Amino acid sequence: MKVVIMGCSRVGAQLATMLDAEGHKVTVMDVDPFSFKKLPPTFKGTALVGNGLEEESLKKAEMGEADVFVAVTQGDNRNVMACQIAKHIYKVPKVVCRIYDPMREEMYRNLGLNTVSPTKLVAKLIREQI
Repeated sequence: MKVVIMGCSRVGAQLATMLDAEGHKVTVMDVDPFSFKKLPPTFKGTALVGNGLEEESLKKAEMGEADVFVAVTQGDNRNVMACQIAKHIYKVPKVVCRIYDPMREEMYRNLGLNTVSPTKLVAKLIREQI
């Protein structure tokens, strides 16, 4: 499976590492080259300095061949826009979008995006501990 991940924060780096270890072809992109230091030395995928909203970066990431696109940057707007591009322009079969704002996450989920809200997930986990 070919996976493109936009955002090499802790979550992006962890996901890229997991998928790479499972044998998937992984490309992780970030606008900050320093972020790739979060990837372990064993990472065999591609680390690409680029923005998931720019055509040149998406071509370098081989988005047209991707089976999965995941947007996990710190910005909800960037994540949503990149996922829309992946889904509607590049026809990526599976697109997952991290959205911090629970209300926006629900709205975009209702519009057909696969969304994850860490805010809702953490609140639920904490609630289960009380």
